[in-house]
Amino acid sequence: MGEQRAQLYDVKEQARQAALSQYGLPGGILPRAGHEYDDALERRSGLDKLAGLAAKICGVPYGVVNIITAEEQHQIAAAGLEPAVCSREESMCARTFLDGVTTVIRDASADPRFTANPFVTGEIANVRFYASVPLVAASGHVLGTLCVFSDRKGSLSGEQEDALETLAAQTVDVLELRHRTRLLDEAMKELRRSNESLTEFAGRVSHDLRNPLTAIIGYVELSEQDPAVQPESPAVDYLHSIGGSGRRMLAMLDDLLSYSRLGGALDRSTISLRALVSDIEKDLHPAIEETGAIIECNDIPLSGDPAQLRTLLQNLVSNSLSYRSPGKTPKIRISGELIDDVAVLRVIDNGRGIPPSDRHRVLEPLIRLQRDSDGPGSGLGLATCMRVVSAHEGKLTIGETPGGGTTVTVSLPSAAAGQQK
Repeated sequence: MGEQRAQLYDVKEQARQAALSQYGLPGGILPRAGHEYDDALERRSGLDKLAGLAAKICGVPYGVVNIITAEEQHQIAAAGLEPAVCSREESMCARTFLDGVTTVIRDASADPRFTANPFVTGEIANVRFYASVPLVAASGHVLGTLCVFSDRKGSLSGEQEDALETLAAQTVDVLELRHRTRLLDEAMKELRRSNESLTEFAGRVSHDLRNPLTAIIGYVELSEQDPAVQPESPAVDYLHSIGGSGRRMLAMLDDLLSYSRLGGALDRSTISLRALVSDIEKDLHPAIEETGAIIECNDIPLSGDPAQLRTLLQNLVSNSLSYRSPGKTPKIRISGELIDDVAVLRVIDNGRGIPPSDRHRVLEPLIRLQRDSDGPGSGLGLATCMRVVSAHEGKLTIGETPGGGTTVTVSLPSAAAGQQK
């Protein structure tokens, strides 16, 4: 029977130790025997304040938050003394914390459980009054205790005991919050790692596919010019379809390659908004001339990576041209203003607009609305804009232009928060 109890205790203790590991409690922020304790994290988390409040409410000089591992007791927060580490055998709390109930001892020197304990005998301390509440996690495992004590005999009123138990519950809440924050941090790190791997893969694949696709398009164009291919031959239509599909795929690969390359380290400098837009107008001249688009722009100094900011604005202007309203001359106004240390850019068009329900979705990669008469696109333009804005620690929102159209607002932290030019 005794052997079965011992085995059951071992199983429960292993599960408890696993819970401590999940909370990040053994090691890491906790000291090991002989190592100096660094309580900066606990001071930020407020556990030391809870320990101090517990001592004050109970009218004693000392309060501690203990975490008890398989071999040691760690005071991860303390009031009235410097936090320290002792062996589990020396710990007073280790004798009672697994009972799951509040322990209150008027005189520890007269209690058989503690008469020979070094915290009572004077070897480490001279504890007389002692009270502790187990710290029970949401999983049901006991992590340690909230403990108060004094070198004088004492007692607790019912209200004081209730308050101590309330503070113990709040201590567990702090540990639970830190646990969830730790899990979230780990999940975010894994997500970033996964996104980086996916971006690297997308860039590599798009680069590897671009060369053979360019060769295919080149051979199609040569075949279209070959005198052996008669104008009335079905091959003309076949070649035209192959060439069109190939060029659309090549454009998508170029967008994908651009998307994978953006958002990394920034080569910051100060550049004129009007100069950026002027270069973009040259790049998009055929589409601007074809649509008769009217582009207006004021000027402010922008601080950021010029190449990435050019990609950002070019994608937004290109979208305004591609998603214009049928029968309307595209009008695109690019405005910029400096508000404190933030450059606020707006690209305002009179195009088809984006329904409110789709404005968040279109910022995701490869998402297109698939509406009739929309121009060609890969669904990466706005996603690329988001990468640029994120790299600059800015914000991008999509709204509606009064009278119809889309207004994209980009807020970028600016090192050039001077006067507008």
